[in-house]
Amino acid sequence: MRSTPLIIAAMALWTAAAAAQAAEPAYPTKPVRVIVPYPPGGTTDPTARAFTGWFTEKMGGNFVIDNRPGAGSTLGHGLGAKATPDGYTLLLGTSGGLVVSAAFGSKLAYDPVKDFTPIGVGVYVPFLIVVHPSVPAKNVRELVELAKAQPGKINFASPGTGTPNHLGVELLTSLTGAKFTHVPYKGGGAATVDLLAGRVQAIFGGAAPWQPHMSTGKVRAIAIGHPQRLPQLPDIPAIAETYPGFNNTTWYGFLGPKGTPAHVVNRINAEMKRAVADPALIKHLEGIGMVPTWTTPQEMGEMIRAELGRWRKVVSEAGIKPE
Repeated sequence: MRSTPLIIAAMALWTAAAAAQAAEPAYPTKPVRVIVPYPPGGTTDPTARAFTGWFTEKMGGNFVIDNRPGAGSTLGHGLGAKATPDGYTLLLGTSGGLVVSAAFGSKLAYDPVKDFTPIGVGVYVPFLIVVHPSVPAKNVRELVELAKAQPGKINFASPGTGTPNHLGVELLTSLTGAKFTHVPYKGGGAATVDLLAGRVQAIFGGAAPWQPHMSTGKVRAIAIGHPQRLPQLPDIPAIAETYPGFNNTTWYGFLGPKGTPAHVVNRINAEMKRAVADPALIKHLEGIGMVPTWTTPQEMGEMIRAELGRWRKVVSEAGIKPE
């Protein structure tokens, strides 16, 4: 008989939980549009498809990719910010569109802090420092020393001024005092061609696109911009091991327009947490150069604000102006 009060209390808690769950609106009850601010291919699109495939399977709805490239990803971000905040339009946001473009001073049709409801970061996208084989440096310290001994002689390519690749060069310059020459291109393709030909000496590039060239010896990866080494590339040291505080890692995550209902945010975030714990999905994402992760909505919002401050400082110190 002494256990009766405990049983009654447990039943009351269960009843309350069941009532709370029943009171939460069903979601989704119709197709969910997921804006991807880049064209098919690359890394954003397959990342979005990996997560939306999981959502569709686990949540019993249909999550539909809507590729909206343009203006360095800011077109798609703007569409996401202006969508109806009912949970049926989501955005796969990128640090490039949410942080770098704003830090760089680009005129945006949205405020990355005020116009979105963060849901969670899903992957990090680390950059490698890749050099032409003619460069004698075997690690980042040797590259920095080479640049100090020959100021301006090391040409660092990037897909364009103000890209995360470019800002990685400026951050390395700020931390070390080395003098590199930045060579901007109109996209990554031309930069890749010139690095392979030896017309430029180095680049901050994504792990997945450069691994085939690394395996043939056409280029050499000497360091990684992520704070830790990658499980799939354990022999490549992090720049932070030599220069503490260095972090040049982009990321992708889901957001809704400001005012997206809390039950939608919580449901998507919970499924993201389950997805990045799934061995098959982890293997898939790592295979395309991603580092699966999970944050709370609050942590994602804090990350956006913190990185805005960090990159604005780098841009200001480097004197970079929008073109």
